[in-house]
Amino acid sequence: METGNGERFLVIFWFANVILRLLPVSSLSFFRFSPCVAAPRGGLSALHLRSLRLCLAAVCLALLAACGTTGQKAVGPGQYRVVAGDTLTQIARKHGQSVDSLMRMNNLRNPNNIKVGQVLRVGSASSGPAASGSLPDAGSGTVVRGQRQAPAAAVPRTTIGLAWPAEGSAVRSSTGPSPHGVYISNKAGTPVKAVAAGTVVYSGNGLRGYGNLIIVRHASDYISVYAHNRSLAVSEGQSVKQGQKVAEMGSTDINRTVLYFELRYNGKAVDAMRYLPKR
Repeated sequence: METGNGERFLVIFWFANVILRLLPVSSLSFFRFSPCVAAPRGGLSALHLRSLRLCLAAVCLALLAACGTTGQKAVGPGQYRVVAGDTLTQIARKHGQSVDSLMRMNNLRNPNNIKVGQVLRVGSASSGPAASGSLPDAGSGTVVRGQRQAPAAAVPRTTIGLAWPAEGSAVRSSTGPSPHGVYISNKAGTPVKAVAAGTVVYSGNGLRGYGNLIIVRHASDYISVYAHNRSLAVSEGQSVKQGQKVAEMGSTDINRTVLYFELRYNGKAVDAMRYLPKR
């Protein structure tokens, strides 16, 4: 059974204090040179012993802090360590999973029964820690206007045949969550379709900046993202075919009617325009 930080401190300090009491006062005379304890030549008085114990407590706290920062092992591929404020729903959304799938993978009976520090499986080990399609909040500060970062697109080892997700005017993303995404403009209610066959792993509006959002997982570690929809036509866990309607174009969490489309491989954005067929 693991002990908490408070228990570790008490154990360390208790042992050190016992040793200090057992040692003869004369053997501690070297502490007269200590910056913490200025002892007289004849030995240590009760006051100086008390001061020494305070110094000892400070040392124990420092050791405890050092142990606390190195005690946790890094999580492995396909795993996630629960932090304060996490819910299973949030973890599922961030990793392109459904709550039910996380409960099955981790043998959880109650979605509310997760603890800080608990390590959960969130995807296959071959896919990496956020491979299932982790998406940051569009307004999370990952990208700062005026200092926009443009990370290199992932280079997939496999290919995937796509269909266009919607009719309309398409432009590369310059202000969206990823510079590798695509904005498709058309009128509200325009059908939004799955670019390839797959399984819906997210259907909702819980990720800030994406509005009504659909995420579909495809074969070969690809996922597709459809954001800002007016309405959603599929639910989590549902299988979809290529060209099947999954949503209707809208303007949720954005100031114009548009579909934001993004393609990801192993959790990283790829240049969607390179994979969509030429019109």
